[in-house]
Amino acid sequence: MPSDNPRSSVLLHRINPVSSSSPPSSSSLPKIESPLPASLSIPDAVAVYHTYTVHPSQCCSAVVQHIDSPLPVVWSFVRRFDDPTTYKHFVRSCHVISSCPAGPNSVGSLRRIEVVSGLPAANSTERLEILDDTLHVISFSVVGGDHRLANYRSVTTLQESEDGTGTVVVESYVVDVPLGNTKEETFVFVDTIVRCNLQSLAQISMNLARENNEVDDSDSDS
Repeated sequence: MPSDNPRSSVLLHRINPVSSSSPPSSSSLPKIESPLPASLSIPDAVAVYHTYTVHPSQCCSAVVQHIDSPLPVVWSFVRRFDDPTTYKHFVRSCHVISSCPAGPNSVGSLRRIEVVSGLPAANSTERLEILDDTLHVISFSVVGGDHRLANYRSVTTLQESEDGTGTVVVESYVVDVPLGNTKEETFVFVDTIVRCNLQSLAQISMNLARENNEVDDSDSDS
């Protein structure tokens, strides 16, 4: 478990009583939500991808990571639907089980993720929903597996930082709140996983950018 906060545990299995049926109220209807921070400057063409229809039994959130590395370097890792292990350390292995004629990184492809021990999951089957190399958008949804995060969908977008030297990564998600857990507990758990992944992405991206700069400096000196 990436967090020692007991509230982040989704291992609880309390059984909640089911209330009697009643006419739907505004609080029981789905809402259109965007979890993006108000302070985040993002193009409308990209921000629309972070908009979700959220049901009362679901929650959505977003994590922002600033990376001191050029966007093409960061995108080279993020776009690899077939190999998330490069920066997602909670993924033990990944196997593409169904790919489209265009290849494993094409929309509609399915992958099977095996998760490291210690998490409330064993494996996950995921489908690539969006891969836009122009707007730098990737999205996948969880369609099966042995886990407690049902109807999980994630969207990750990249854009250049204001000074043009770095990258701003935004990863948002929507997911069902597991039975016996609160929205706050679900936020804490999933946000922690996403944040750890993006911090790892930042580290490997900066390392690769540094290596590329060293090669360029060596070539210019020769």
